[in-house]
Amino acid sequence: MMLIRRMIRSLLGRADGVSERSDPSALRFLIGHELRSARERARVKQSEAAKALGCSQPKIVAMESGKYLQQPEDVTTLLRLYRADVAQIDRLASLAGRADQKTWWAPFSDVLPNWFKTFVGLEGLARSQFIYQTVTFTGQLQTRAYATALHEGSPLVASVDVPQIVRARLARQRVADRTNPMVLTTVIEEVVLYRQVGTPDVMREQLTHLWELMKHDHIDLRILPTRAYAHAGNVSEFTLLYFDQAQTVGYIEYPTGALYLQDYDGVAVYEMLADQLRTAALPKSESAELIRSRAAEWK
Repeated sequence: MMLIRRMIRSLLGRADGVSERSDPSALRFLIGHELRSARERARVKQSEAAKALGCSQPKIVAMESGKYLQQPEDVTTLLRLYRADVAQIDRLASLAGRADQKTWWAPFSDVLPNWFKTFVGLEGLARSQFIYQTVTFTGQLQTRAYATALHEGSPLVASVDVPQIVRARLARQRVADRTNPMVLTTVIEEVVLYRQVGTPDVMREQLTHLWELMKHDHIDLRILPTRAYAHAGNVSEFTLLYFDQAQTVGYIEYPTGALYLQDYDGVAVYEMLADQLRTAALPKSESAELIRSRAAEWK
């Protein structure tokens, strides 16, 4: 297993794997992905799966795409057909039994783009994340003032929506949750410390906030020195979402949409990149000192 995966899993302290921030569409997304992967590994056609389930092929397509509520008994039947092991069958059937809960982010639905809602749902279910940032600090770590200044300066956001968008961003934050915090590993390019968002006071508050958060064991924030490392291919920002009861999902965002990586090979490449980035970055203690000193420079 790769270093990042071993480190993250060693920190996970909860067995049930489903957060109180449940989201039915996100659960269906995860279940559908595993059903499709299991079927493809077993080399079973969708028409054969439909016959075993006594349904139409479009229903199998809808189940695999997460557009249909997968029932535990249907999941069990299909996975047995695919010769999945008992542990996977029990795990996915359990997830399917929880996929009809309410969506926690419903109050913010009007300001969340449709392509982003899936990520918000997955993020709420994830037990841990790896995030590589090159332009701004990740939303999980932003202060209210920093998030406000960031969105007020965006040409993609209507000014009237900024307060609600900021409330949604703060509501998503789980790293400071006292009862069920998210394990977060993030590598941030050094230039982000110098890129001004809002006033110097906003930047000083943001950096001080980061320094305080880094005192927690479940937050591993590292700065990648600009002068020290040029990684292969100059990879863009990406996120890896880890779950207790589902397979890892990669996420790459662009201004008008996002790409979700679900296949093993694609995710493995980004896990390798995550390991390389973390190794090349400053240790956590040195990163914290750099952030503290930079905060003092914003006057």
